[in-house]
Amino acid sequence: MLHHVELWVPDLAGATRPWGWLLGELGWQPYQEWPGGRSWLCDGVYLVLEQSPALSSDVHDRLAPGLNHVAFNAGSRAEVDRLTAGAAGHGWALLFPDRHPRAGGPESYAAYLEDAWGFEVELQSGKPG
Repeated sequence: MLHHVELWVPDLAGATRPWGWLLGELGWQPYQEWPGGRSWLCDGVYLVLEQSPALSSDVHDRLAPGLNHVAFNAGSRAEVDRLTAGAAGHGWALLFPDRHPRAGGPESYAAYLEDAWGFEVELQSGKPG
């Protein structure tokens, strides 16, 4: 079981706006808050945004070795569509718009979103397996 995911962000206040909106829409609850970070909890797993003084860059490169994206089960196709429609107003940009919602292939129904610092999320319809 996954315990938590921690994302280092260059601007905690700025990152909290898009991530807080999205996580709240997906049913995650605010969990912890401290001067340099915030976390949200869902089904025993938590996600952390932290602005660490040890950052070596102010932009995440999802194409470099390391984390490419975080994928969430968004529920139904209608829910993926609803979240996609609201995402731009909350700091997210749609990736691969020419292939949306099939950018993951013909069997996939998902939205791929990117925040201002280069972090990508996938909002997938349906459960794996």
